Amino acid sequence: MSPSTFQTFDWTLVRSFLAVLDAGSLMGAARSLGAQQPTLSRHIAELEAQLGAALFERTGRGVVPTAAALAIAEAAREMQAGAERLAAGLDRQRQSTTGTVRLAASQIAASHLLPPVLAALREAEPGIQVELVVSNAISNLLRREADIAVRMARPDQASLVARKLADLPIVACAHERYLARHGMPLAPAELLDAARGHTLIGYERDDTILRGFAAMGFAVEHGHFMLRTDDQLAYGELIAAGAGIGFSARYCLRSWPGVVPILPGLPIPPIPCWLAVHREIRGNAVVRRVFDFLGAMIPEVLGADEPATAGVARTNE
Repeated sequence: MSPSTFQTFDWTLVRSFLAVLDAGSLMGAARSLGAQQPTLSRHIAELEAQLGAALFERTGRGVVPTAAALAIAEAAREMQAGAERLAAGLDRQRQSTTGTVRLAASQIAASHLLPPVLAALREAEPGIQVELVVSNAISNLLRREADIAVRMARPDQASLVARKLADLPIVACAHERYLARHGMPLAPAELLDAARGHTLIGYERDDTILRGFAAMGFAVEHGHFMLRTDDQLAYGELIAAGAGIGFSARYCLRSWPGVVPILPGLPIPPIPCWLAVHREIRGNAVVRRVFDFLGAMIPEVLGADEPATAGVARTNE
C-alpha cells in the first residue's frame, strides 16, 4: 500500500471485510452485522479498490477469500481489536464520574461524622472533588451555595428533596477525669444540686438544652451552666478536656478518648439526620453519585448502636 493510499484508506471497511471473511458469504455477514447485503458488497468493492487487489472470489454458495485477503486478515483483526479497545475506553470515560460537589454540614457533622465518609468517597470515586462547606444554615442549598447538605433537622422547603438517614442518640457525657474528681451522678437532679459541685456545660444564647430539661420536668436556668458557649466545636472540646458535664450526639464520643456517656436513663429525644439536595440538580450524575454514597455510608459510619431509619421524603409533597 502506497503512502497516498494509506492516507485515504477507509478504516471502517475493515469491519465489513472481517464479517464477510468469518461468515463466508455476504448474506451471512449482513445478518451478523444487522446490515444490508448491497451495503456490504459495496464496502468490499471499495476496500478492493483501495488495496488494488481482489479479496474474495464469488461462488455459488458464497465467497472464498483470496490469498490477498488471507494475507491481511491478521492485521485486520488487530485493527478491529484496537477499535474495540478504543470504543471501550471512550465508553469508560463517558461513564466515569468526575466533577466537583459542594457539601454543606454543621460544625459537628463536618468535624466528627463526615471525615471517614469523605475518605471512603475519595477511595471509591477519585474523579470527584468535594468542597466541604461548614454551615448550620439550610439556606445555602436554596441559594445554590452547596449541592448537598447534611442536616440535623428535616428541611421543609418545597424545592428540596430529603432522605432521612438516622435518628442520632443524644447523651449526657463527661470525661473520666472529671468523674474521678467529682463522682458519677446517678440521677438527673444531682446535676442541679449545688452541694454536689457538678459543672454543667451549656449554650450561651441557644436554649436547646434549657428546653430539653424543661420537657423532662426540671426548671433549669442559664445560671446552672457554669461554662457556656454557642460554638459547637468549643463546646465539645470543653467536654473532652474534662471541664464538666455536657450533652452531645453519641457518635462524637468516638473522637474524644476518655469521654463516656452518663445517666443512661435520661430521656433525651434523639435528633434526626437528614440528607438534602436541591430537586433540580439531583439529576446531575456527579451530585447523584455523592448523594447516594453519603446515604449509604453515613448510617454505616454511625454504627449499629445508631441504626438508620429508611425512607425518602420529598419536602412539602
